[in-house]
Amino acid sequence: MRQPANRRKPQASAGNRARLVKMGKSRGIRLPQAFLDQAELDEEVELEVQESQVVIRLVPRPRRGWDKQFDGMTARGDDRLLDSRACSLTGWDEEKWVW
Repeated sequence: MRQPANRRKPQASAGNRARLVKMGKSRGIRLPQAFLDQAELDEEVELEVQESQVVIRLVPRPRRGWDKQFDGMTARGDDRLLDSRACSLTGWDEEKWVW
């Protein structure tokens, strides 16, 4: 099936090509470090085939990137409690509780 002229697939440049390497009964591909860094890929990824293309995605993790966000909060001074008075001890805590 031919694709319409305006829907041609872009040609890959020679710098973005890789060879499939035999790994037992499977084949693998080595991804350049720049690709890994840009896509923020780590040890585990999801693979999917879409229209004769292999798509590699990050495995969804609910807390991914929190460490960078916390570092940014610290740098901006946004890591202080806003409601410190509401979290203070009660009179019973201060007078009757034995620590």
